[in-house]
Amino acid sequence: MIKLRLMRFSRISSKLGNGNKATPPREKDCRGTAEIQWELRPGGMLVQKRESNISAGEGFITITVSTVSQSHEISIEATSTFGELKMILSVVTSFEPREQRLLFKGKERDDDEYLHMVGVREKDKVVLLEDPAIKEKKMIITNPTPTITV
Repeated sequence: MIKLRLMRFSRISSKLGNGNKATPPREKDCRGTAEIQWELRPGGMLVQKRESNISAGEGFITITVSTVSQSHEISIEATSTFGELKMILSVVTSFEPREQRLLFKGKERDDDEYLHMVGVREKDKVVLLEDPAIKEKKMIITNPTPTITV
């Protein structure tokens, strides 16, 4: 049998250290003793004000793109699409964008999906594979089968 202990999370004025005078709790952020600044969004929602001018999902991120035998570090905007990433990879690798298949978190991603919406963050890994159908067509073109004549 497990016994649970009831804990109350309330302040007692004698534990505050200043006698019987209770002071209101100050709002602190994770960096120190600064007060939280609030802003009112157009929809009427009151939210904590951001300190940087870059909103979530903006700015450049560096991702690792791995092929079968190579690995490339690519810097790209977080709000880019996988199609734009394919265009950059076509310069780095010998694959055309239509020959590329990009996998992130085990799923093939479409060209119109945004990196930040799927969850690609700084230093994440994306796998680049060659499309098997196009790879087979290349093999047929480069190595034609000998015809047997009777």
